[in-house]
Amino acid sequence: MPSAGITNVADLNVEPGTLPEKMTAWVIREERFGEPTDAFQMEEIEVPEPGPLEVVVRVMAAGVNYNNVWAALGKPVSVFRYHPDEDHHIGGSDASGVVWKVGPGVTRWTPGDEVLIHCNQASYEDPEVHGLDPMAAPSQRIWGYETSWGSFAQFTKVQAQQLIPKPRSLTWEEAASYGLVYFTAYRMLIDQCELQAGHRVLIWGAAGGLGVFATQLCAATGAECVGVVSSDAKGELVMKLGAKGYINRGDFAGMMRKGGETPDEEKARFGESRRFGKAVKEILGDAPDIVFEHVGKATFPTSVFVVKPFGKVVICAGTTGFDLDFDVRYLWMRQKQIIGSHFANAYECYKANELIEQGLIRPVLWRTMGFDGVGEAHQLMRDNKHLGKIAILVGAEKEGLGRTEEGPGAIMAEVGA
Repeated sequence: MPSAGITNVADLNVEPGTLPEKMTAWVIREERFGEPTDAFQMEEIEVPEPGPLEVVVRVMAAGVNYNNVWAALGKPVSVFRYHPDEDHHIGGSDASGVVWKVGPGVTRWTPGDEVLIHCNQASYEDPEVHGLDPMAAPSQRIWGYETSWGSFAQFTKVQAQQLIPKPRSLTWEEAASYGLVYFTAYRMLIDQCELQAGHRVLIWGAAGGLGVFATQLCAATGAECVGVVSSDAKGELVMKLGAKGYINRGDFAGMMRKGGETPDEEKARFGESRRFGKAVKEILGDAPDIVFEHVGKATFPTSVFVVKPFGKVVICAGTTGFDLDFDVRYLWMRQKQIIGSHFANAYECYKANELIEQGLIRPVLWRTMGFDGVGEAHQLMRDNKHLGKIAILVGAEKEGLGRTEEGPGAIMAEVGA
C-alpha cells in the first residue's frame, strides 16, 4: 500500500542536477511473489546516486512488458537470483524521461536532455563489449528485470550507453512504450535473419508487443507476413500494420503442444499442424522463409514443421513454456535453422530508433494508465487482455505531453482485446 506522505508522483521540489533523498516506487519483494496485483506494492525508496558512467533519469513514462509479470510471480526463477544483494526489486524495462544527474565520466549527456532508455546493461570492462557484441558479455543483464532500479519509480539509474535521444514527434507515453519489444524484434529479423524484400514471414502473436513491430518491419522491408492472432479484432489490427493476412489461432487449437500427448493425440495434433501449414501457404503463396517465435512450447513444433527447407525459426522467449519438444527430423533432413535471439545491442537500438524518427515504424499503444495502475497493467498482460503496449504515466501529469515536433505518433490499438 502507498506509504504515508506519497502524493502526486509528477510533483518534484528539486531541479535537474539535484536528487531528492526519497522517491516513490512500485516494489516487488520475495515474500510477496504471486499475482501482479498482489506482488507490486508502492513504497518510498532511497534515490540512487549515479556511479561512474551512470546516469539518473527522471522517469516521465514507463512501458509494461511480460518480464515483470515473471518478476511478480517469481517464476521461472526469482529476480533476486540476479541481484541477491538487494532486498527489493523495482521493475520496468522501458522508459522515457529527463536526464537528471550524471556520474563521473559521462560527457555525452547533461541534465535536461530528453531520452528514452534501452534495457541492455554490460560492464565496460568486458572485452566482448569492445569487439564482439555486448549481448555476449558475461556481465550482460536486462535492466529492470535482471537488475533493480527499473522504470516504475520517479527516478531510475542506468548506464549512460543505455540512453537514446527521445523522438521529438512522440509523447512521453508513446516514447516509453516500445523499446524492449521493438528493439528485440529488430535484432531478430533485421540482423539475425537478414530480413529483406521478398521474404515470407510467419509471426506468432502478431497483435502483441513483439508482433506489432515484427509486422511493421516486414512491411517496411518489402517482406510479406501472415500474423497469428487470438481474435478477428486483433487480425484487423495486424492488417492495418501491413500484414498480407492473418490466422485466428482458435481455428487451429488442436495444433498447440501441451506436452505428454499420447501417440494418438500427437498424431491428431500433427494433423492440425499440417492443416495450419496449408493455411499459411494459401496466404503467403509458399511456406515461410522465417518464423518469428516467442510463444515456445505450444507452437514451436509447428514452427519447425512449417518453415521452408533452409528456412529460419528465430526465437526470443517462451511464454507458454521453455521445455520445447519437436520432431527434429524436420530440422536436419530439411536443413532448417533455429536461431536464439535476446534483446539488442546499443547500435541496433539506435538504428531501430531512426526508423521511429523517420515515421517508418510507429509505436502501437493500447492503453495509458496512471502510476497507480502498475499492478493492474501487469495483471492485464498476464491474463492476455492487452492489445499492443501499455504505458504508465510517472512524471508526466497527463497524456499527450512531451511532443515538440509534428509527426505521425503512435498507432492507437482501439479494437477490443
